Amino acid sequence: MVNLYYTGTDGAARAFAEEMERGGTADCVRAEEGNERYAYFFPADDPETVLLMDVWTDQAALDRHHASPMMETIAGLREKYGLRMRAERYVTDREGIPEADRAFIRE
Repeated sequence: MVNLYYTGTDGAARAFAEEMERGGTADCVRAEEGNERYAYFFPADDPETVLLMDVWTDQAALDRHHASPMMETIAGLREKYGLRMRAERYVTDREGIPEADRAFIRE
């Protein structure tokens, strides 16, 4: 899992995410082999930032995505909106939520 934080000014990050969705680029990423999640979220405390949760089956799938022509489209849109980025990487716990943590989760 890679969390990407896109930050801009004057609503640019939100406009970027909306164009990714409206233009079909996000759906193309979701259709790539190995993509498990590609979803935008808007932090309540920062209107100038958009969070992208980008989840892949493995590093090889992510590497194929990075080598695809679609990355040129995404990079062009990031440039168009003048966005800065910050990334965090996580490893998904495939074994699920530990029993000790389940008491804190309401399903």
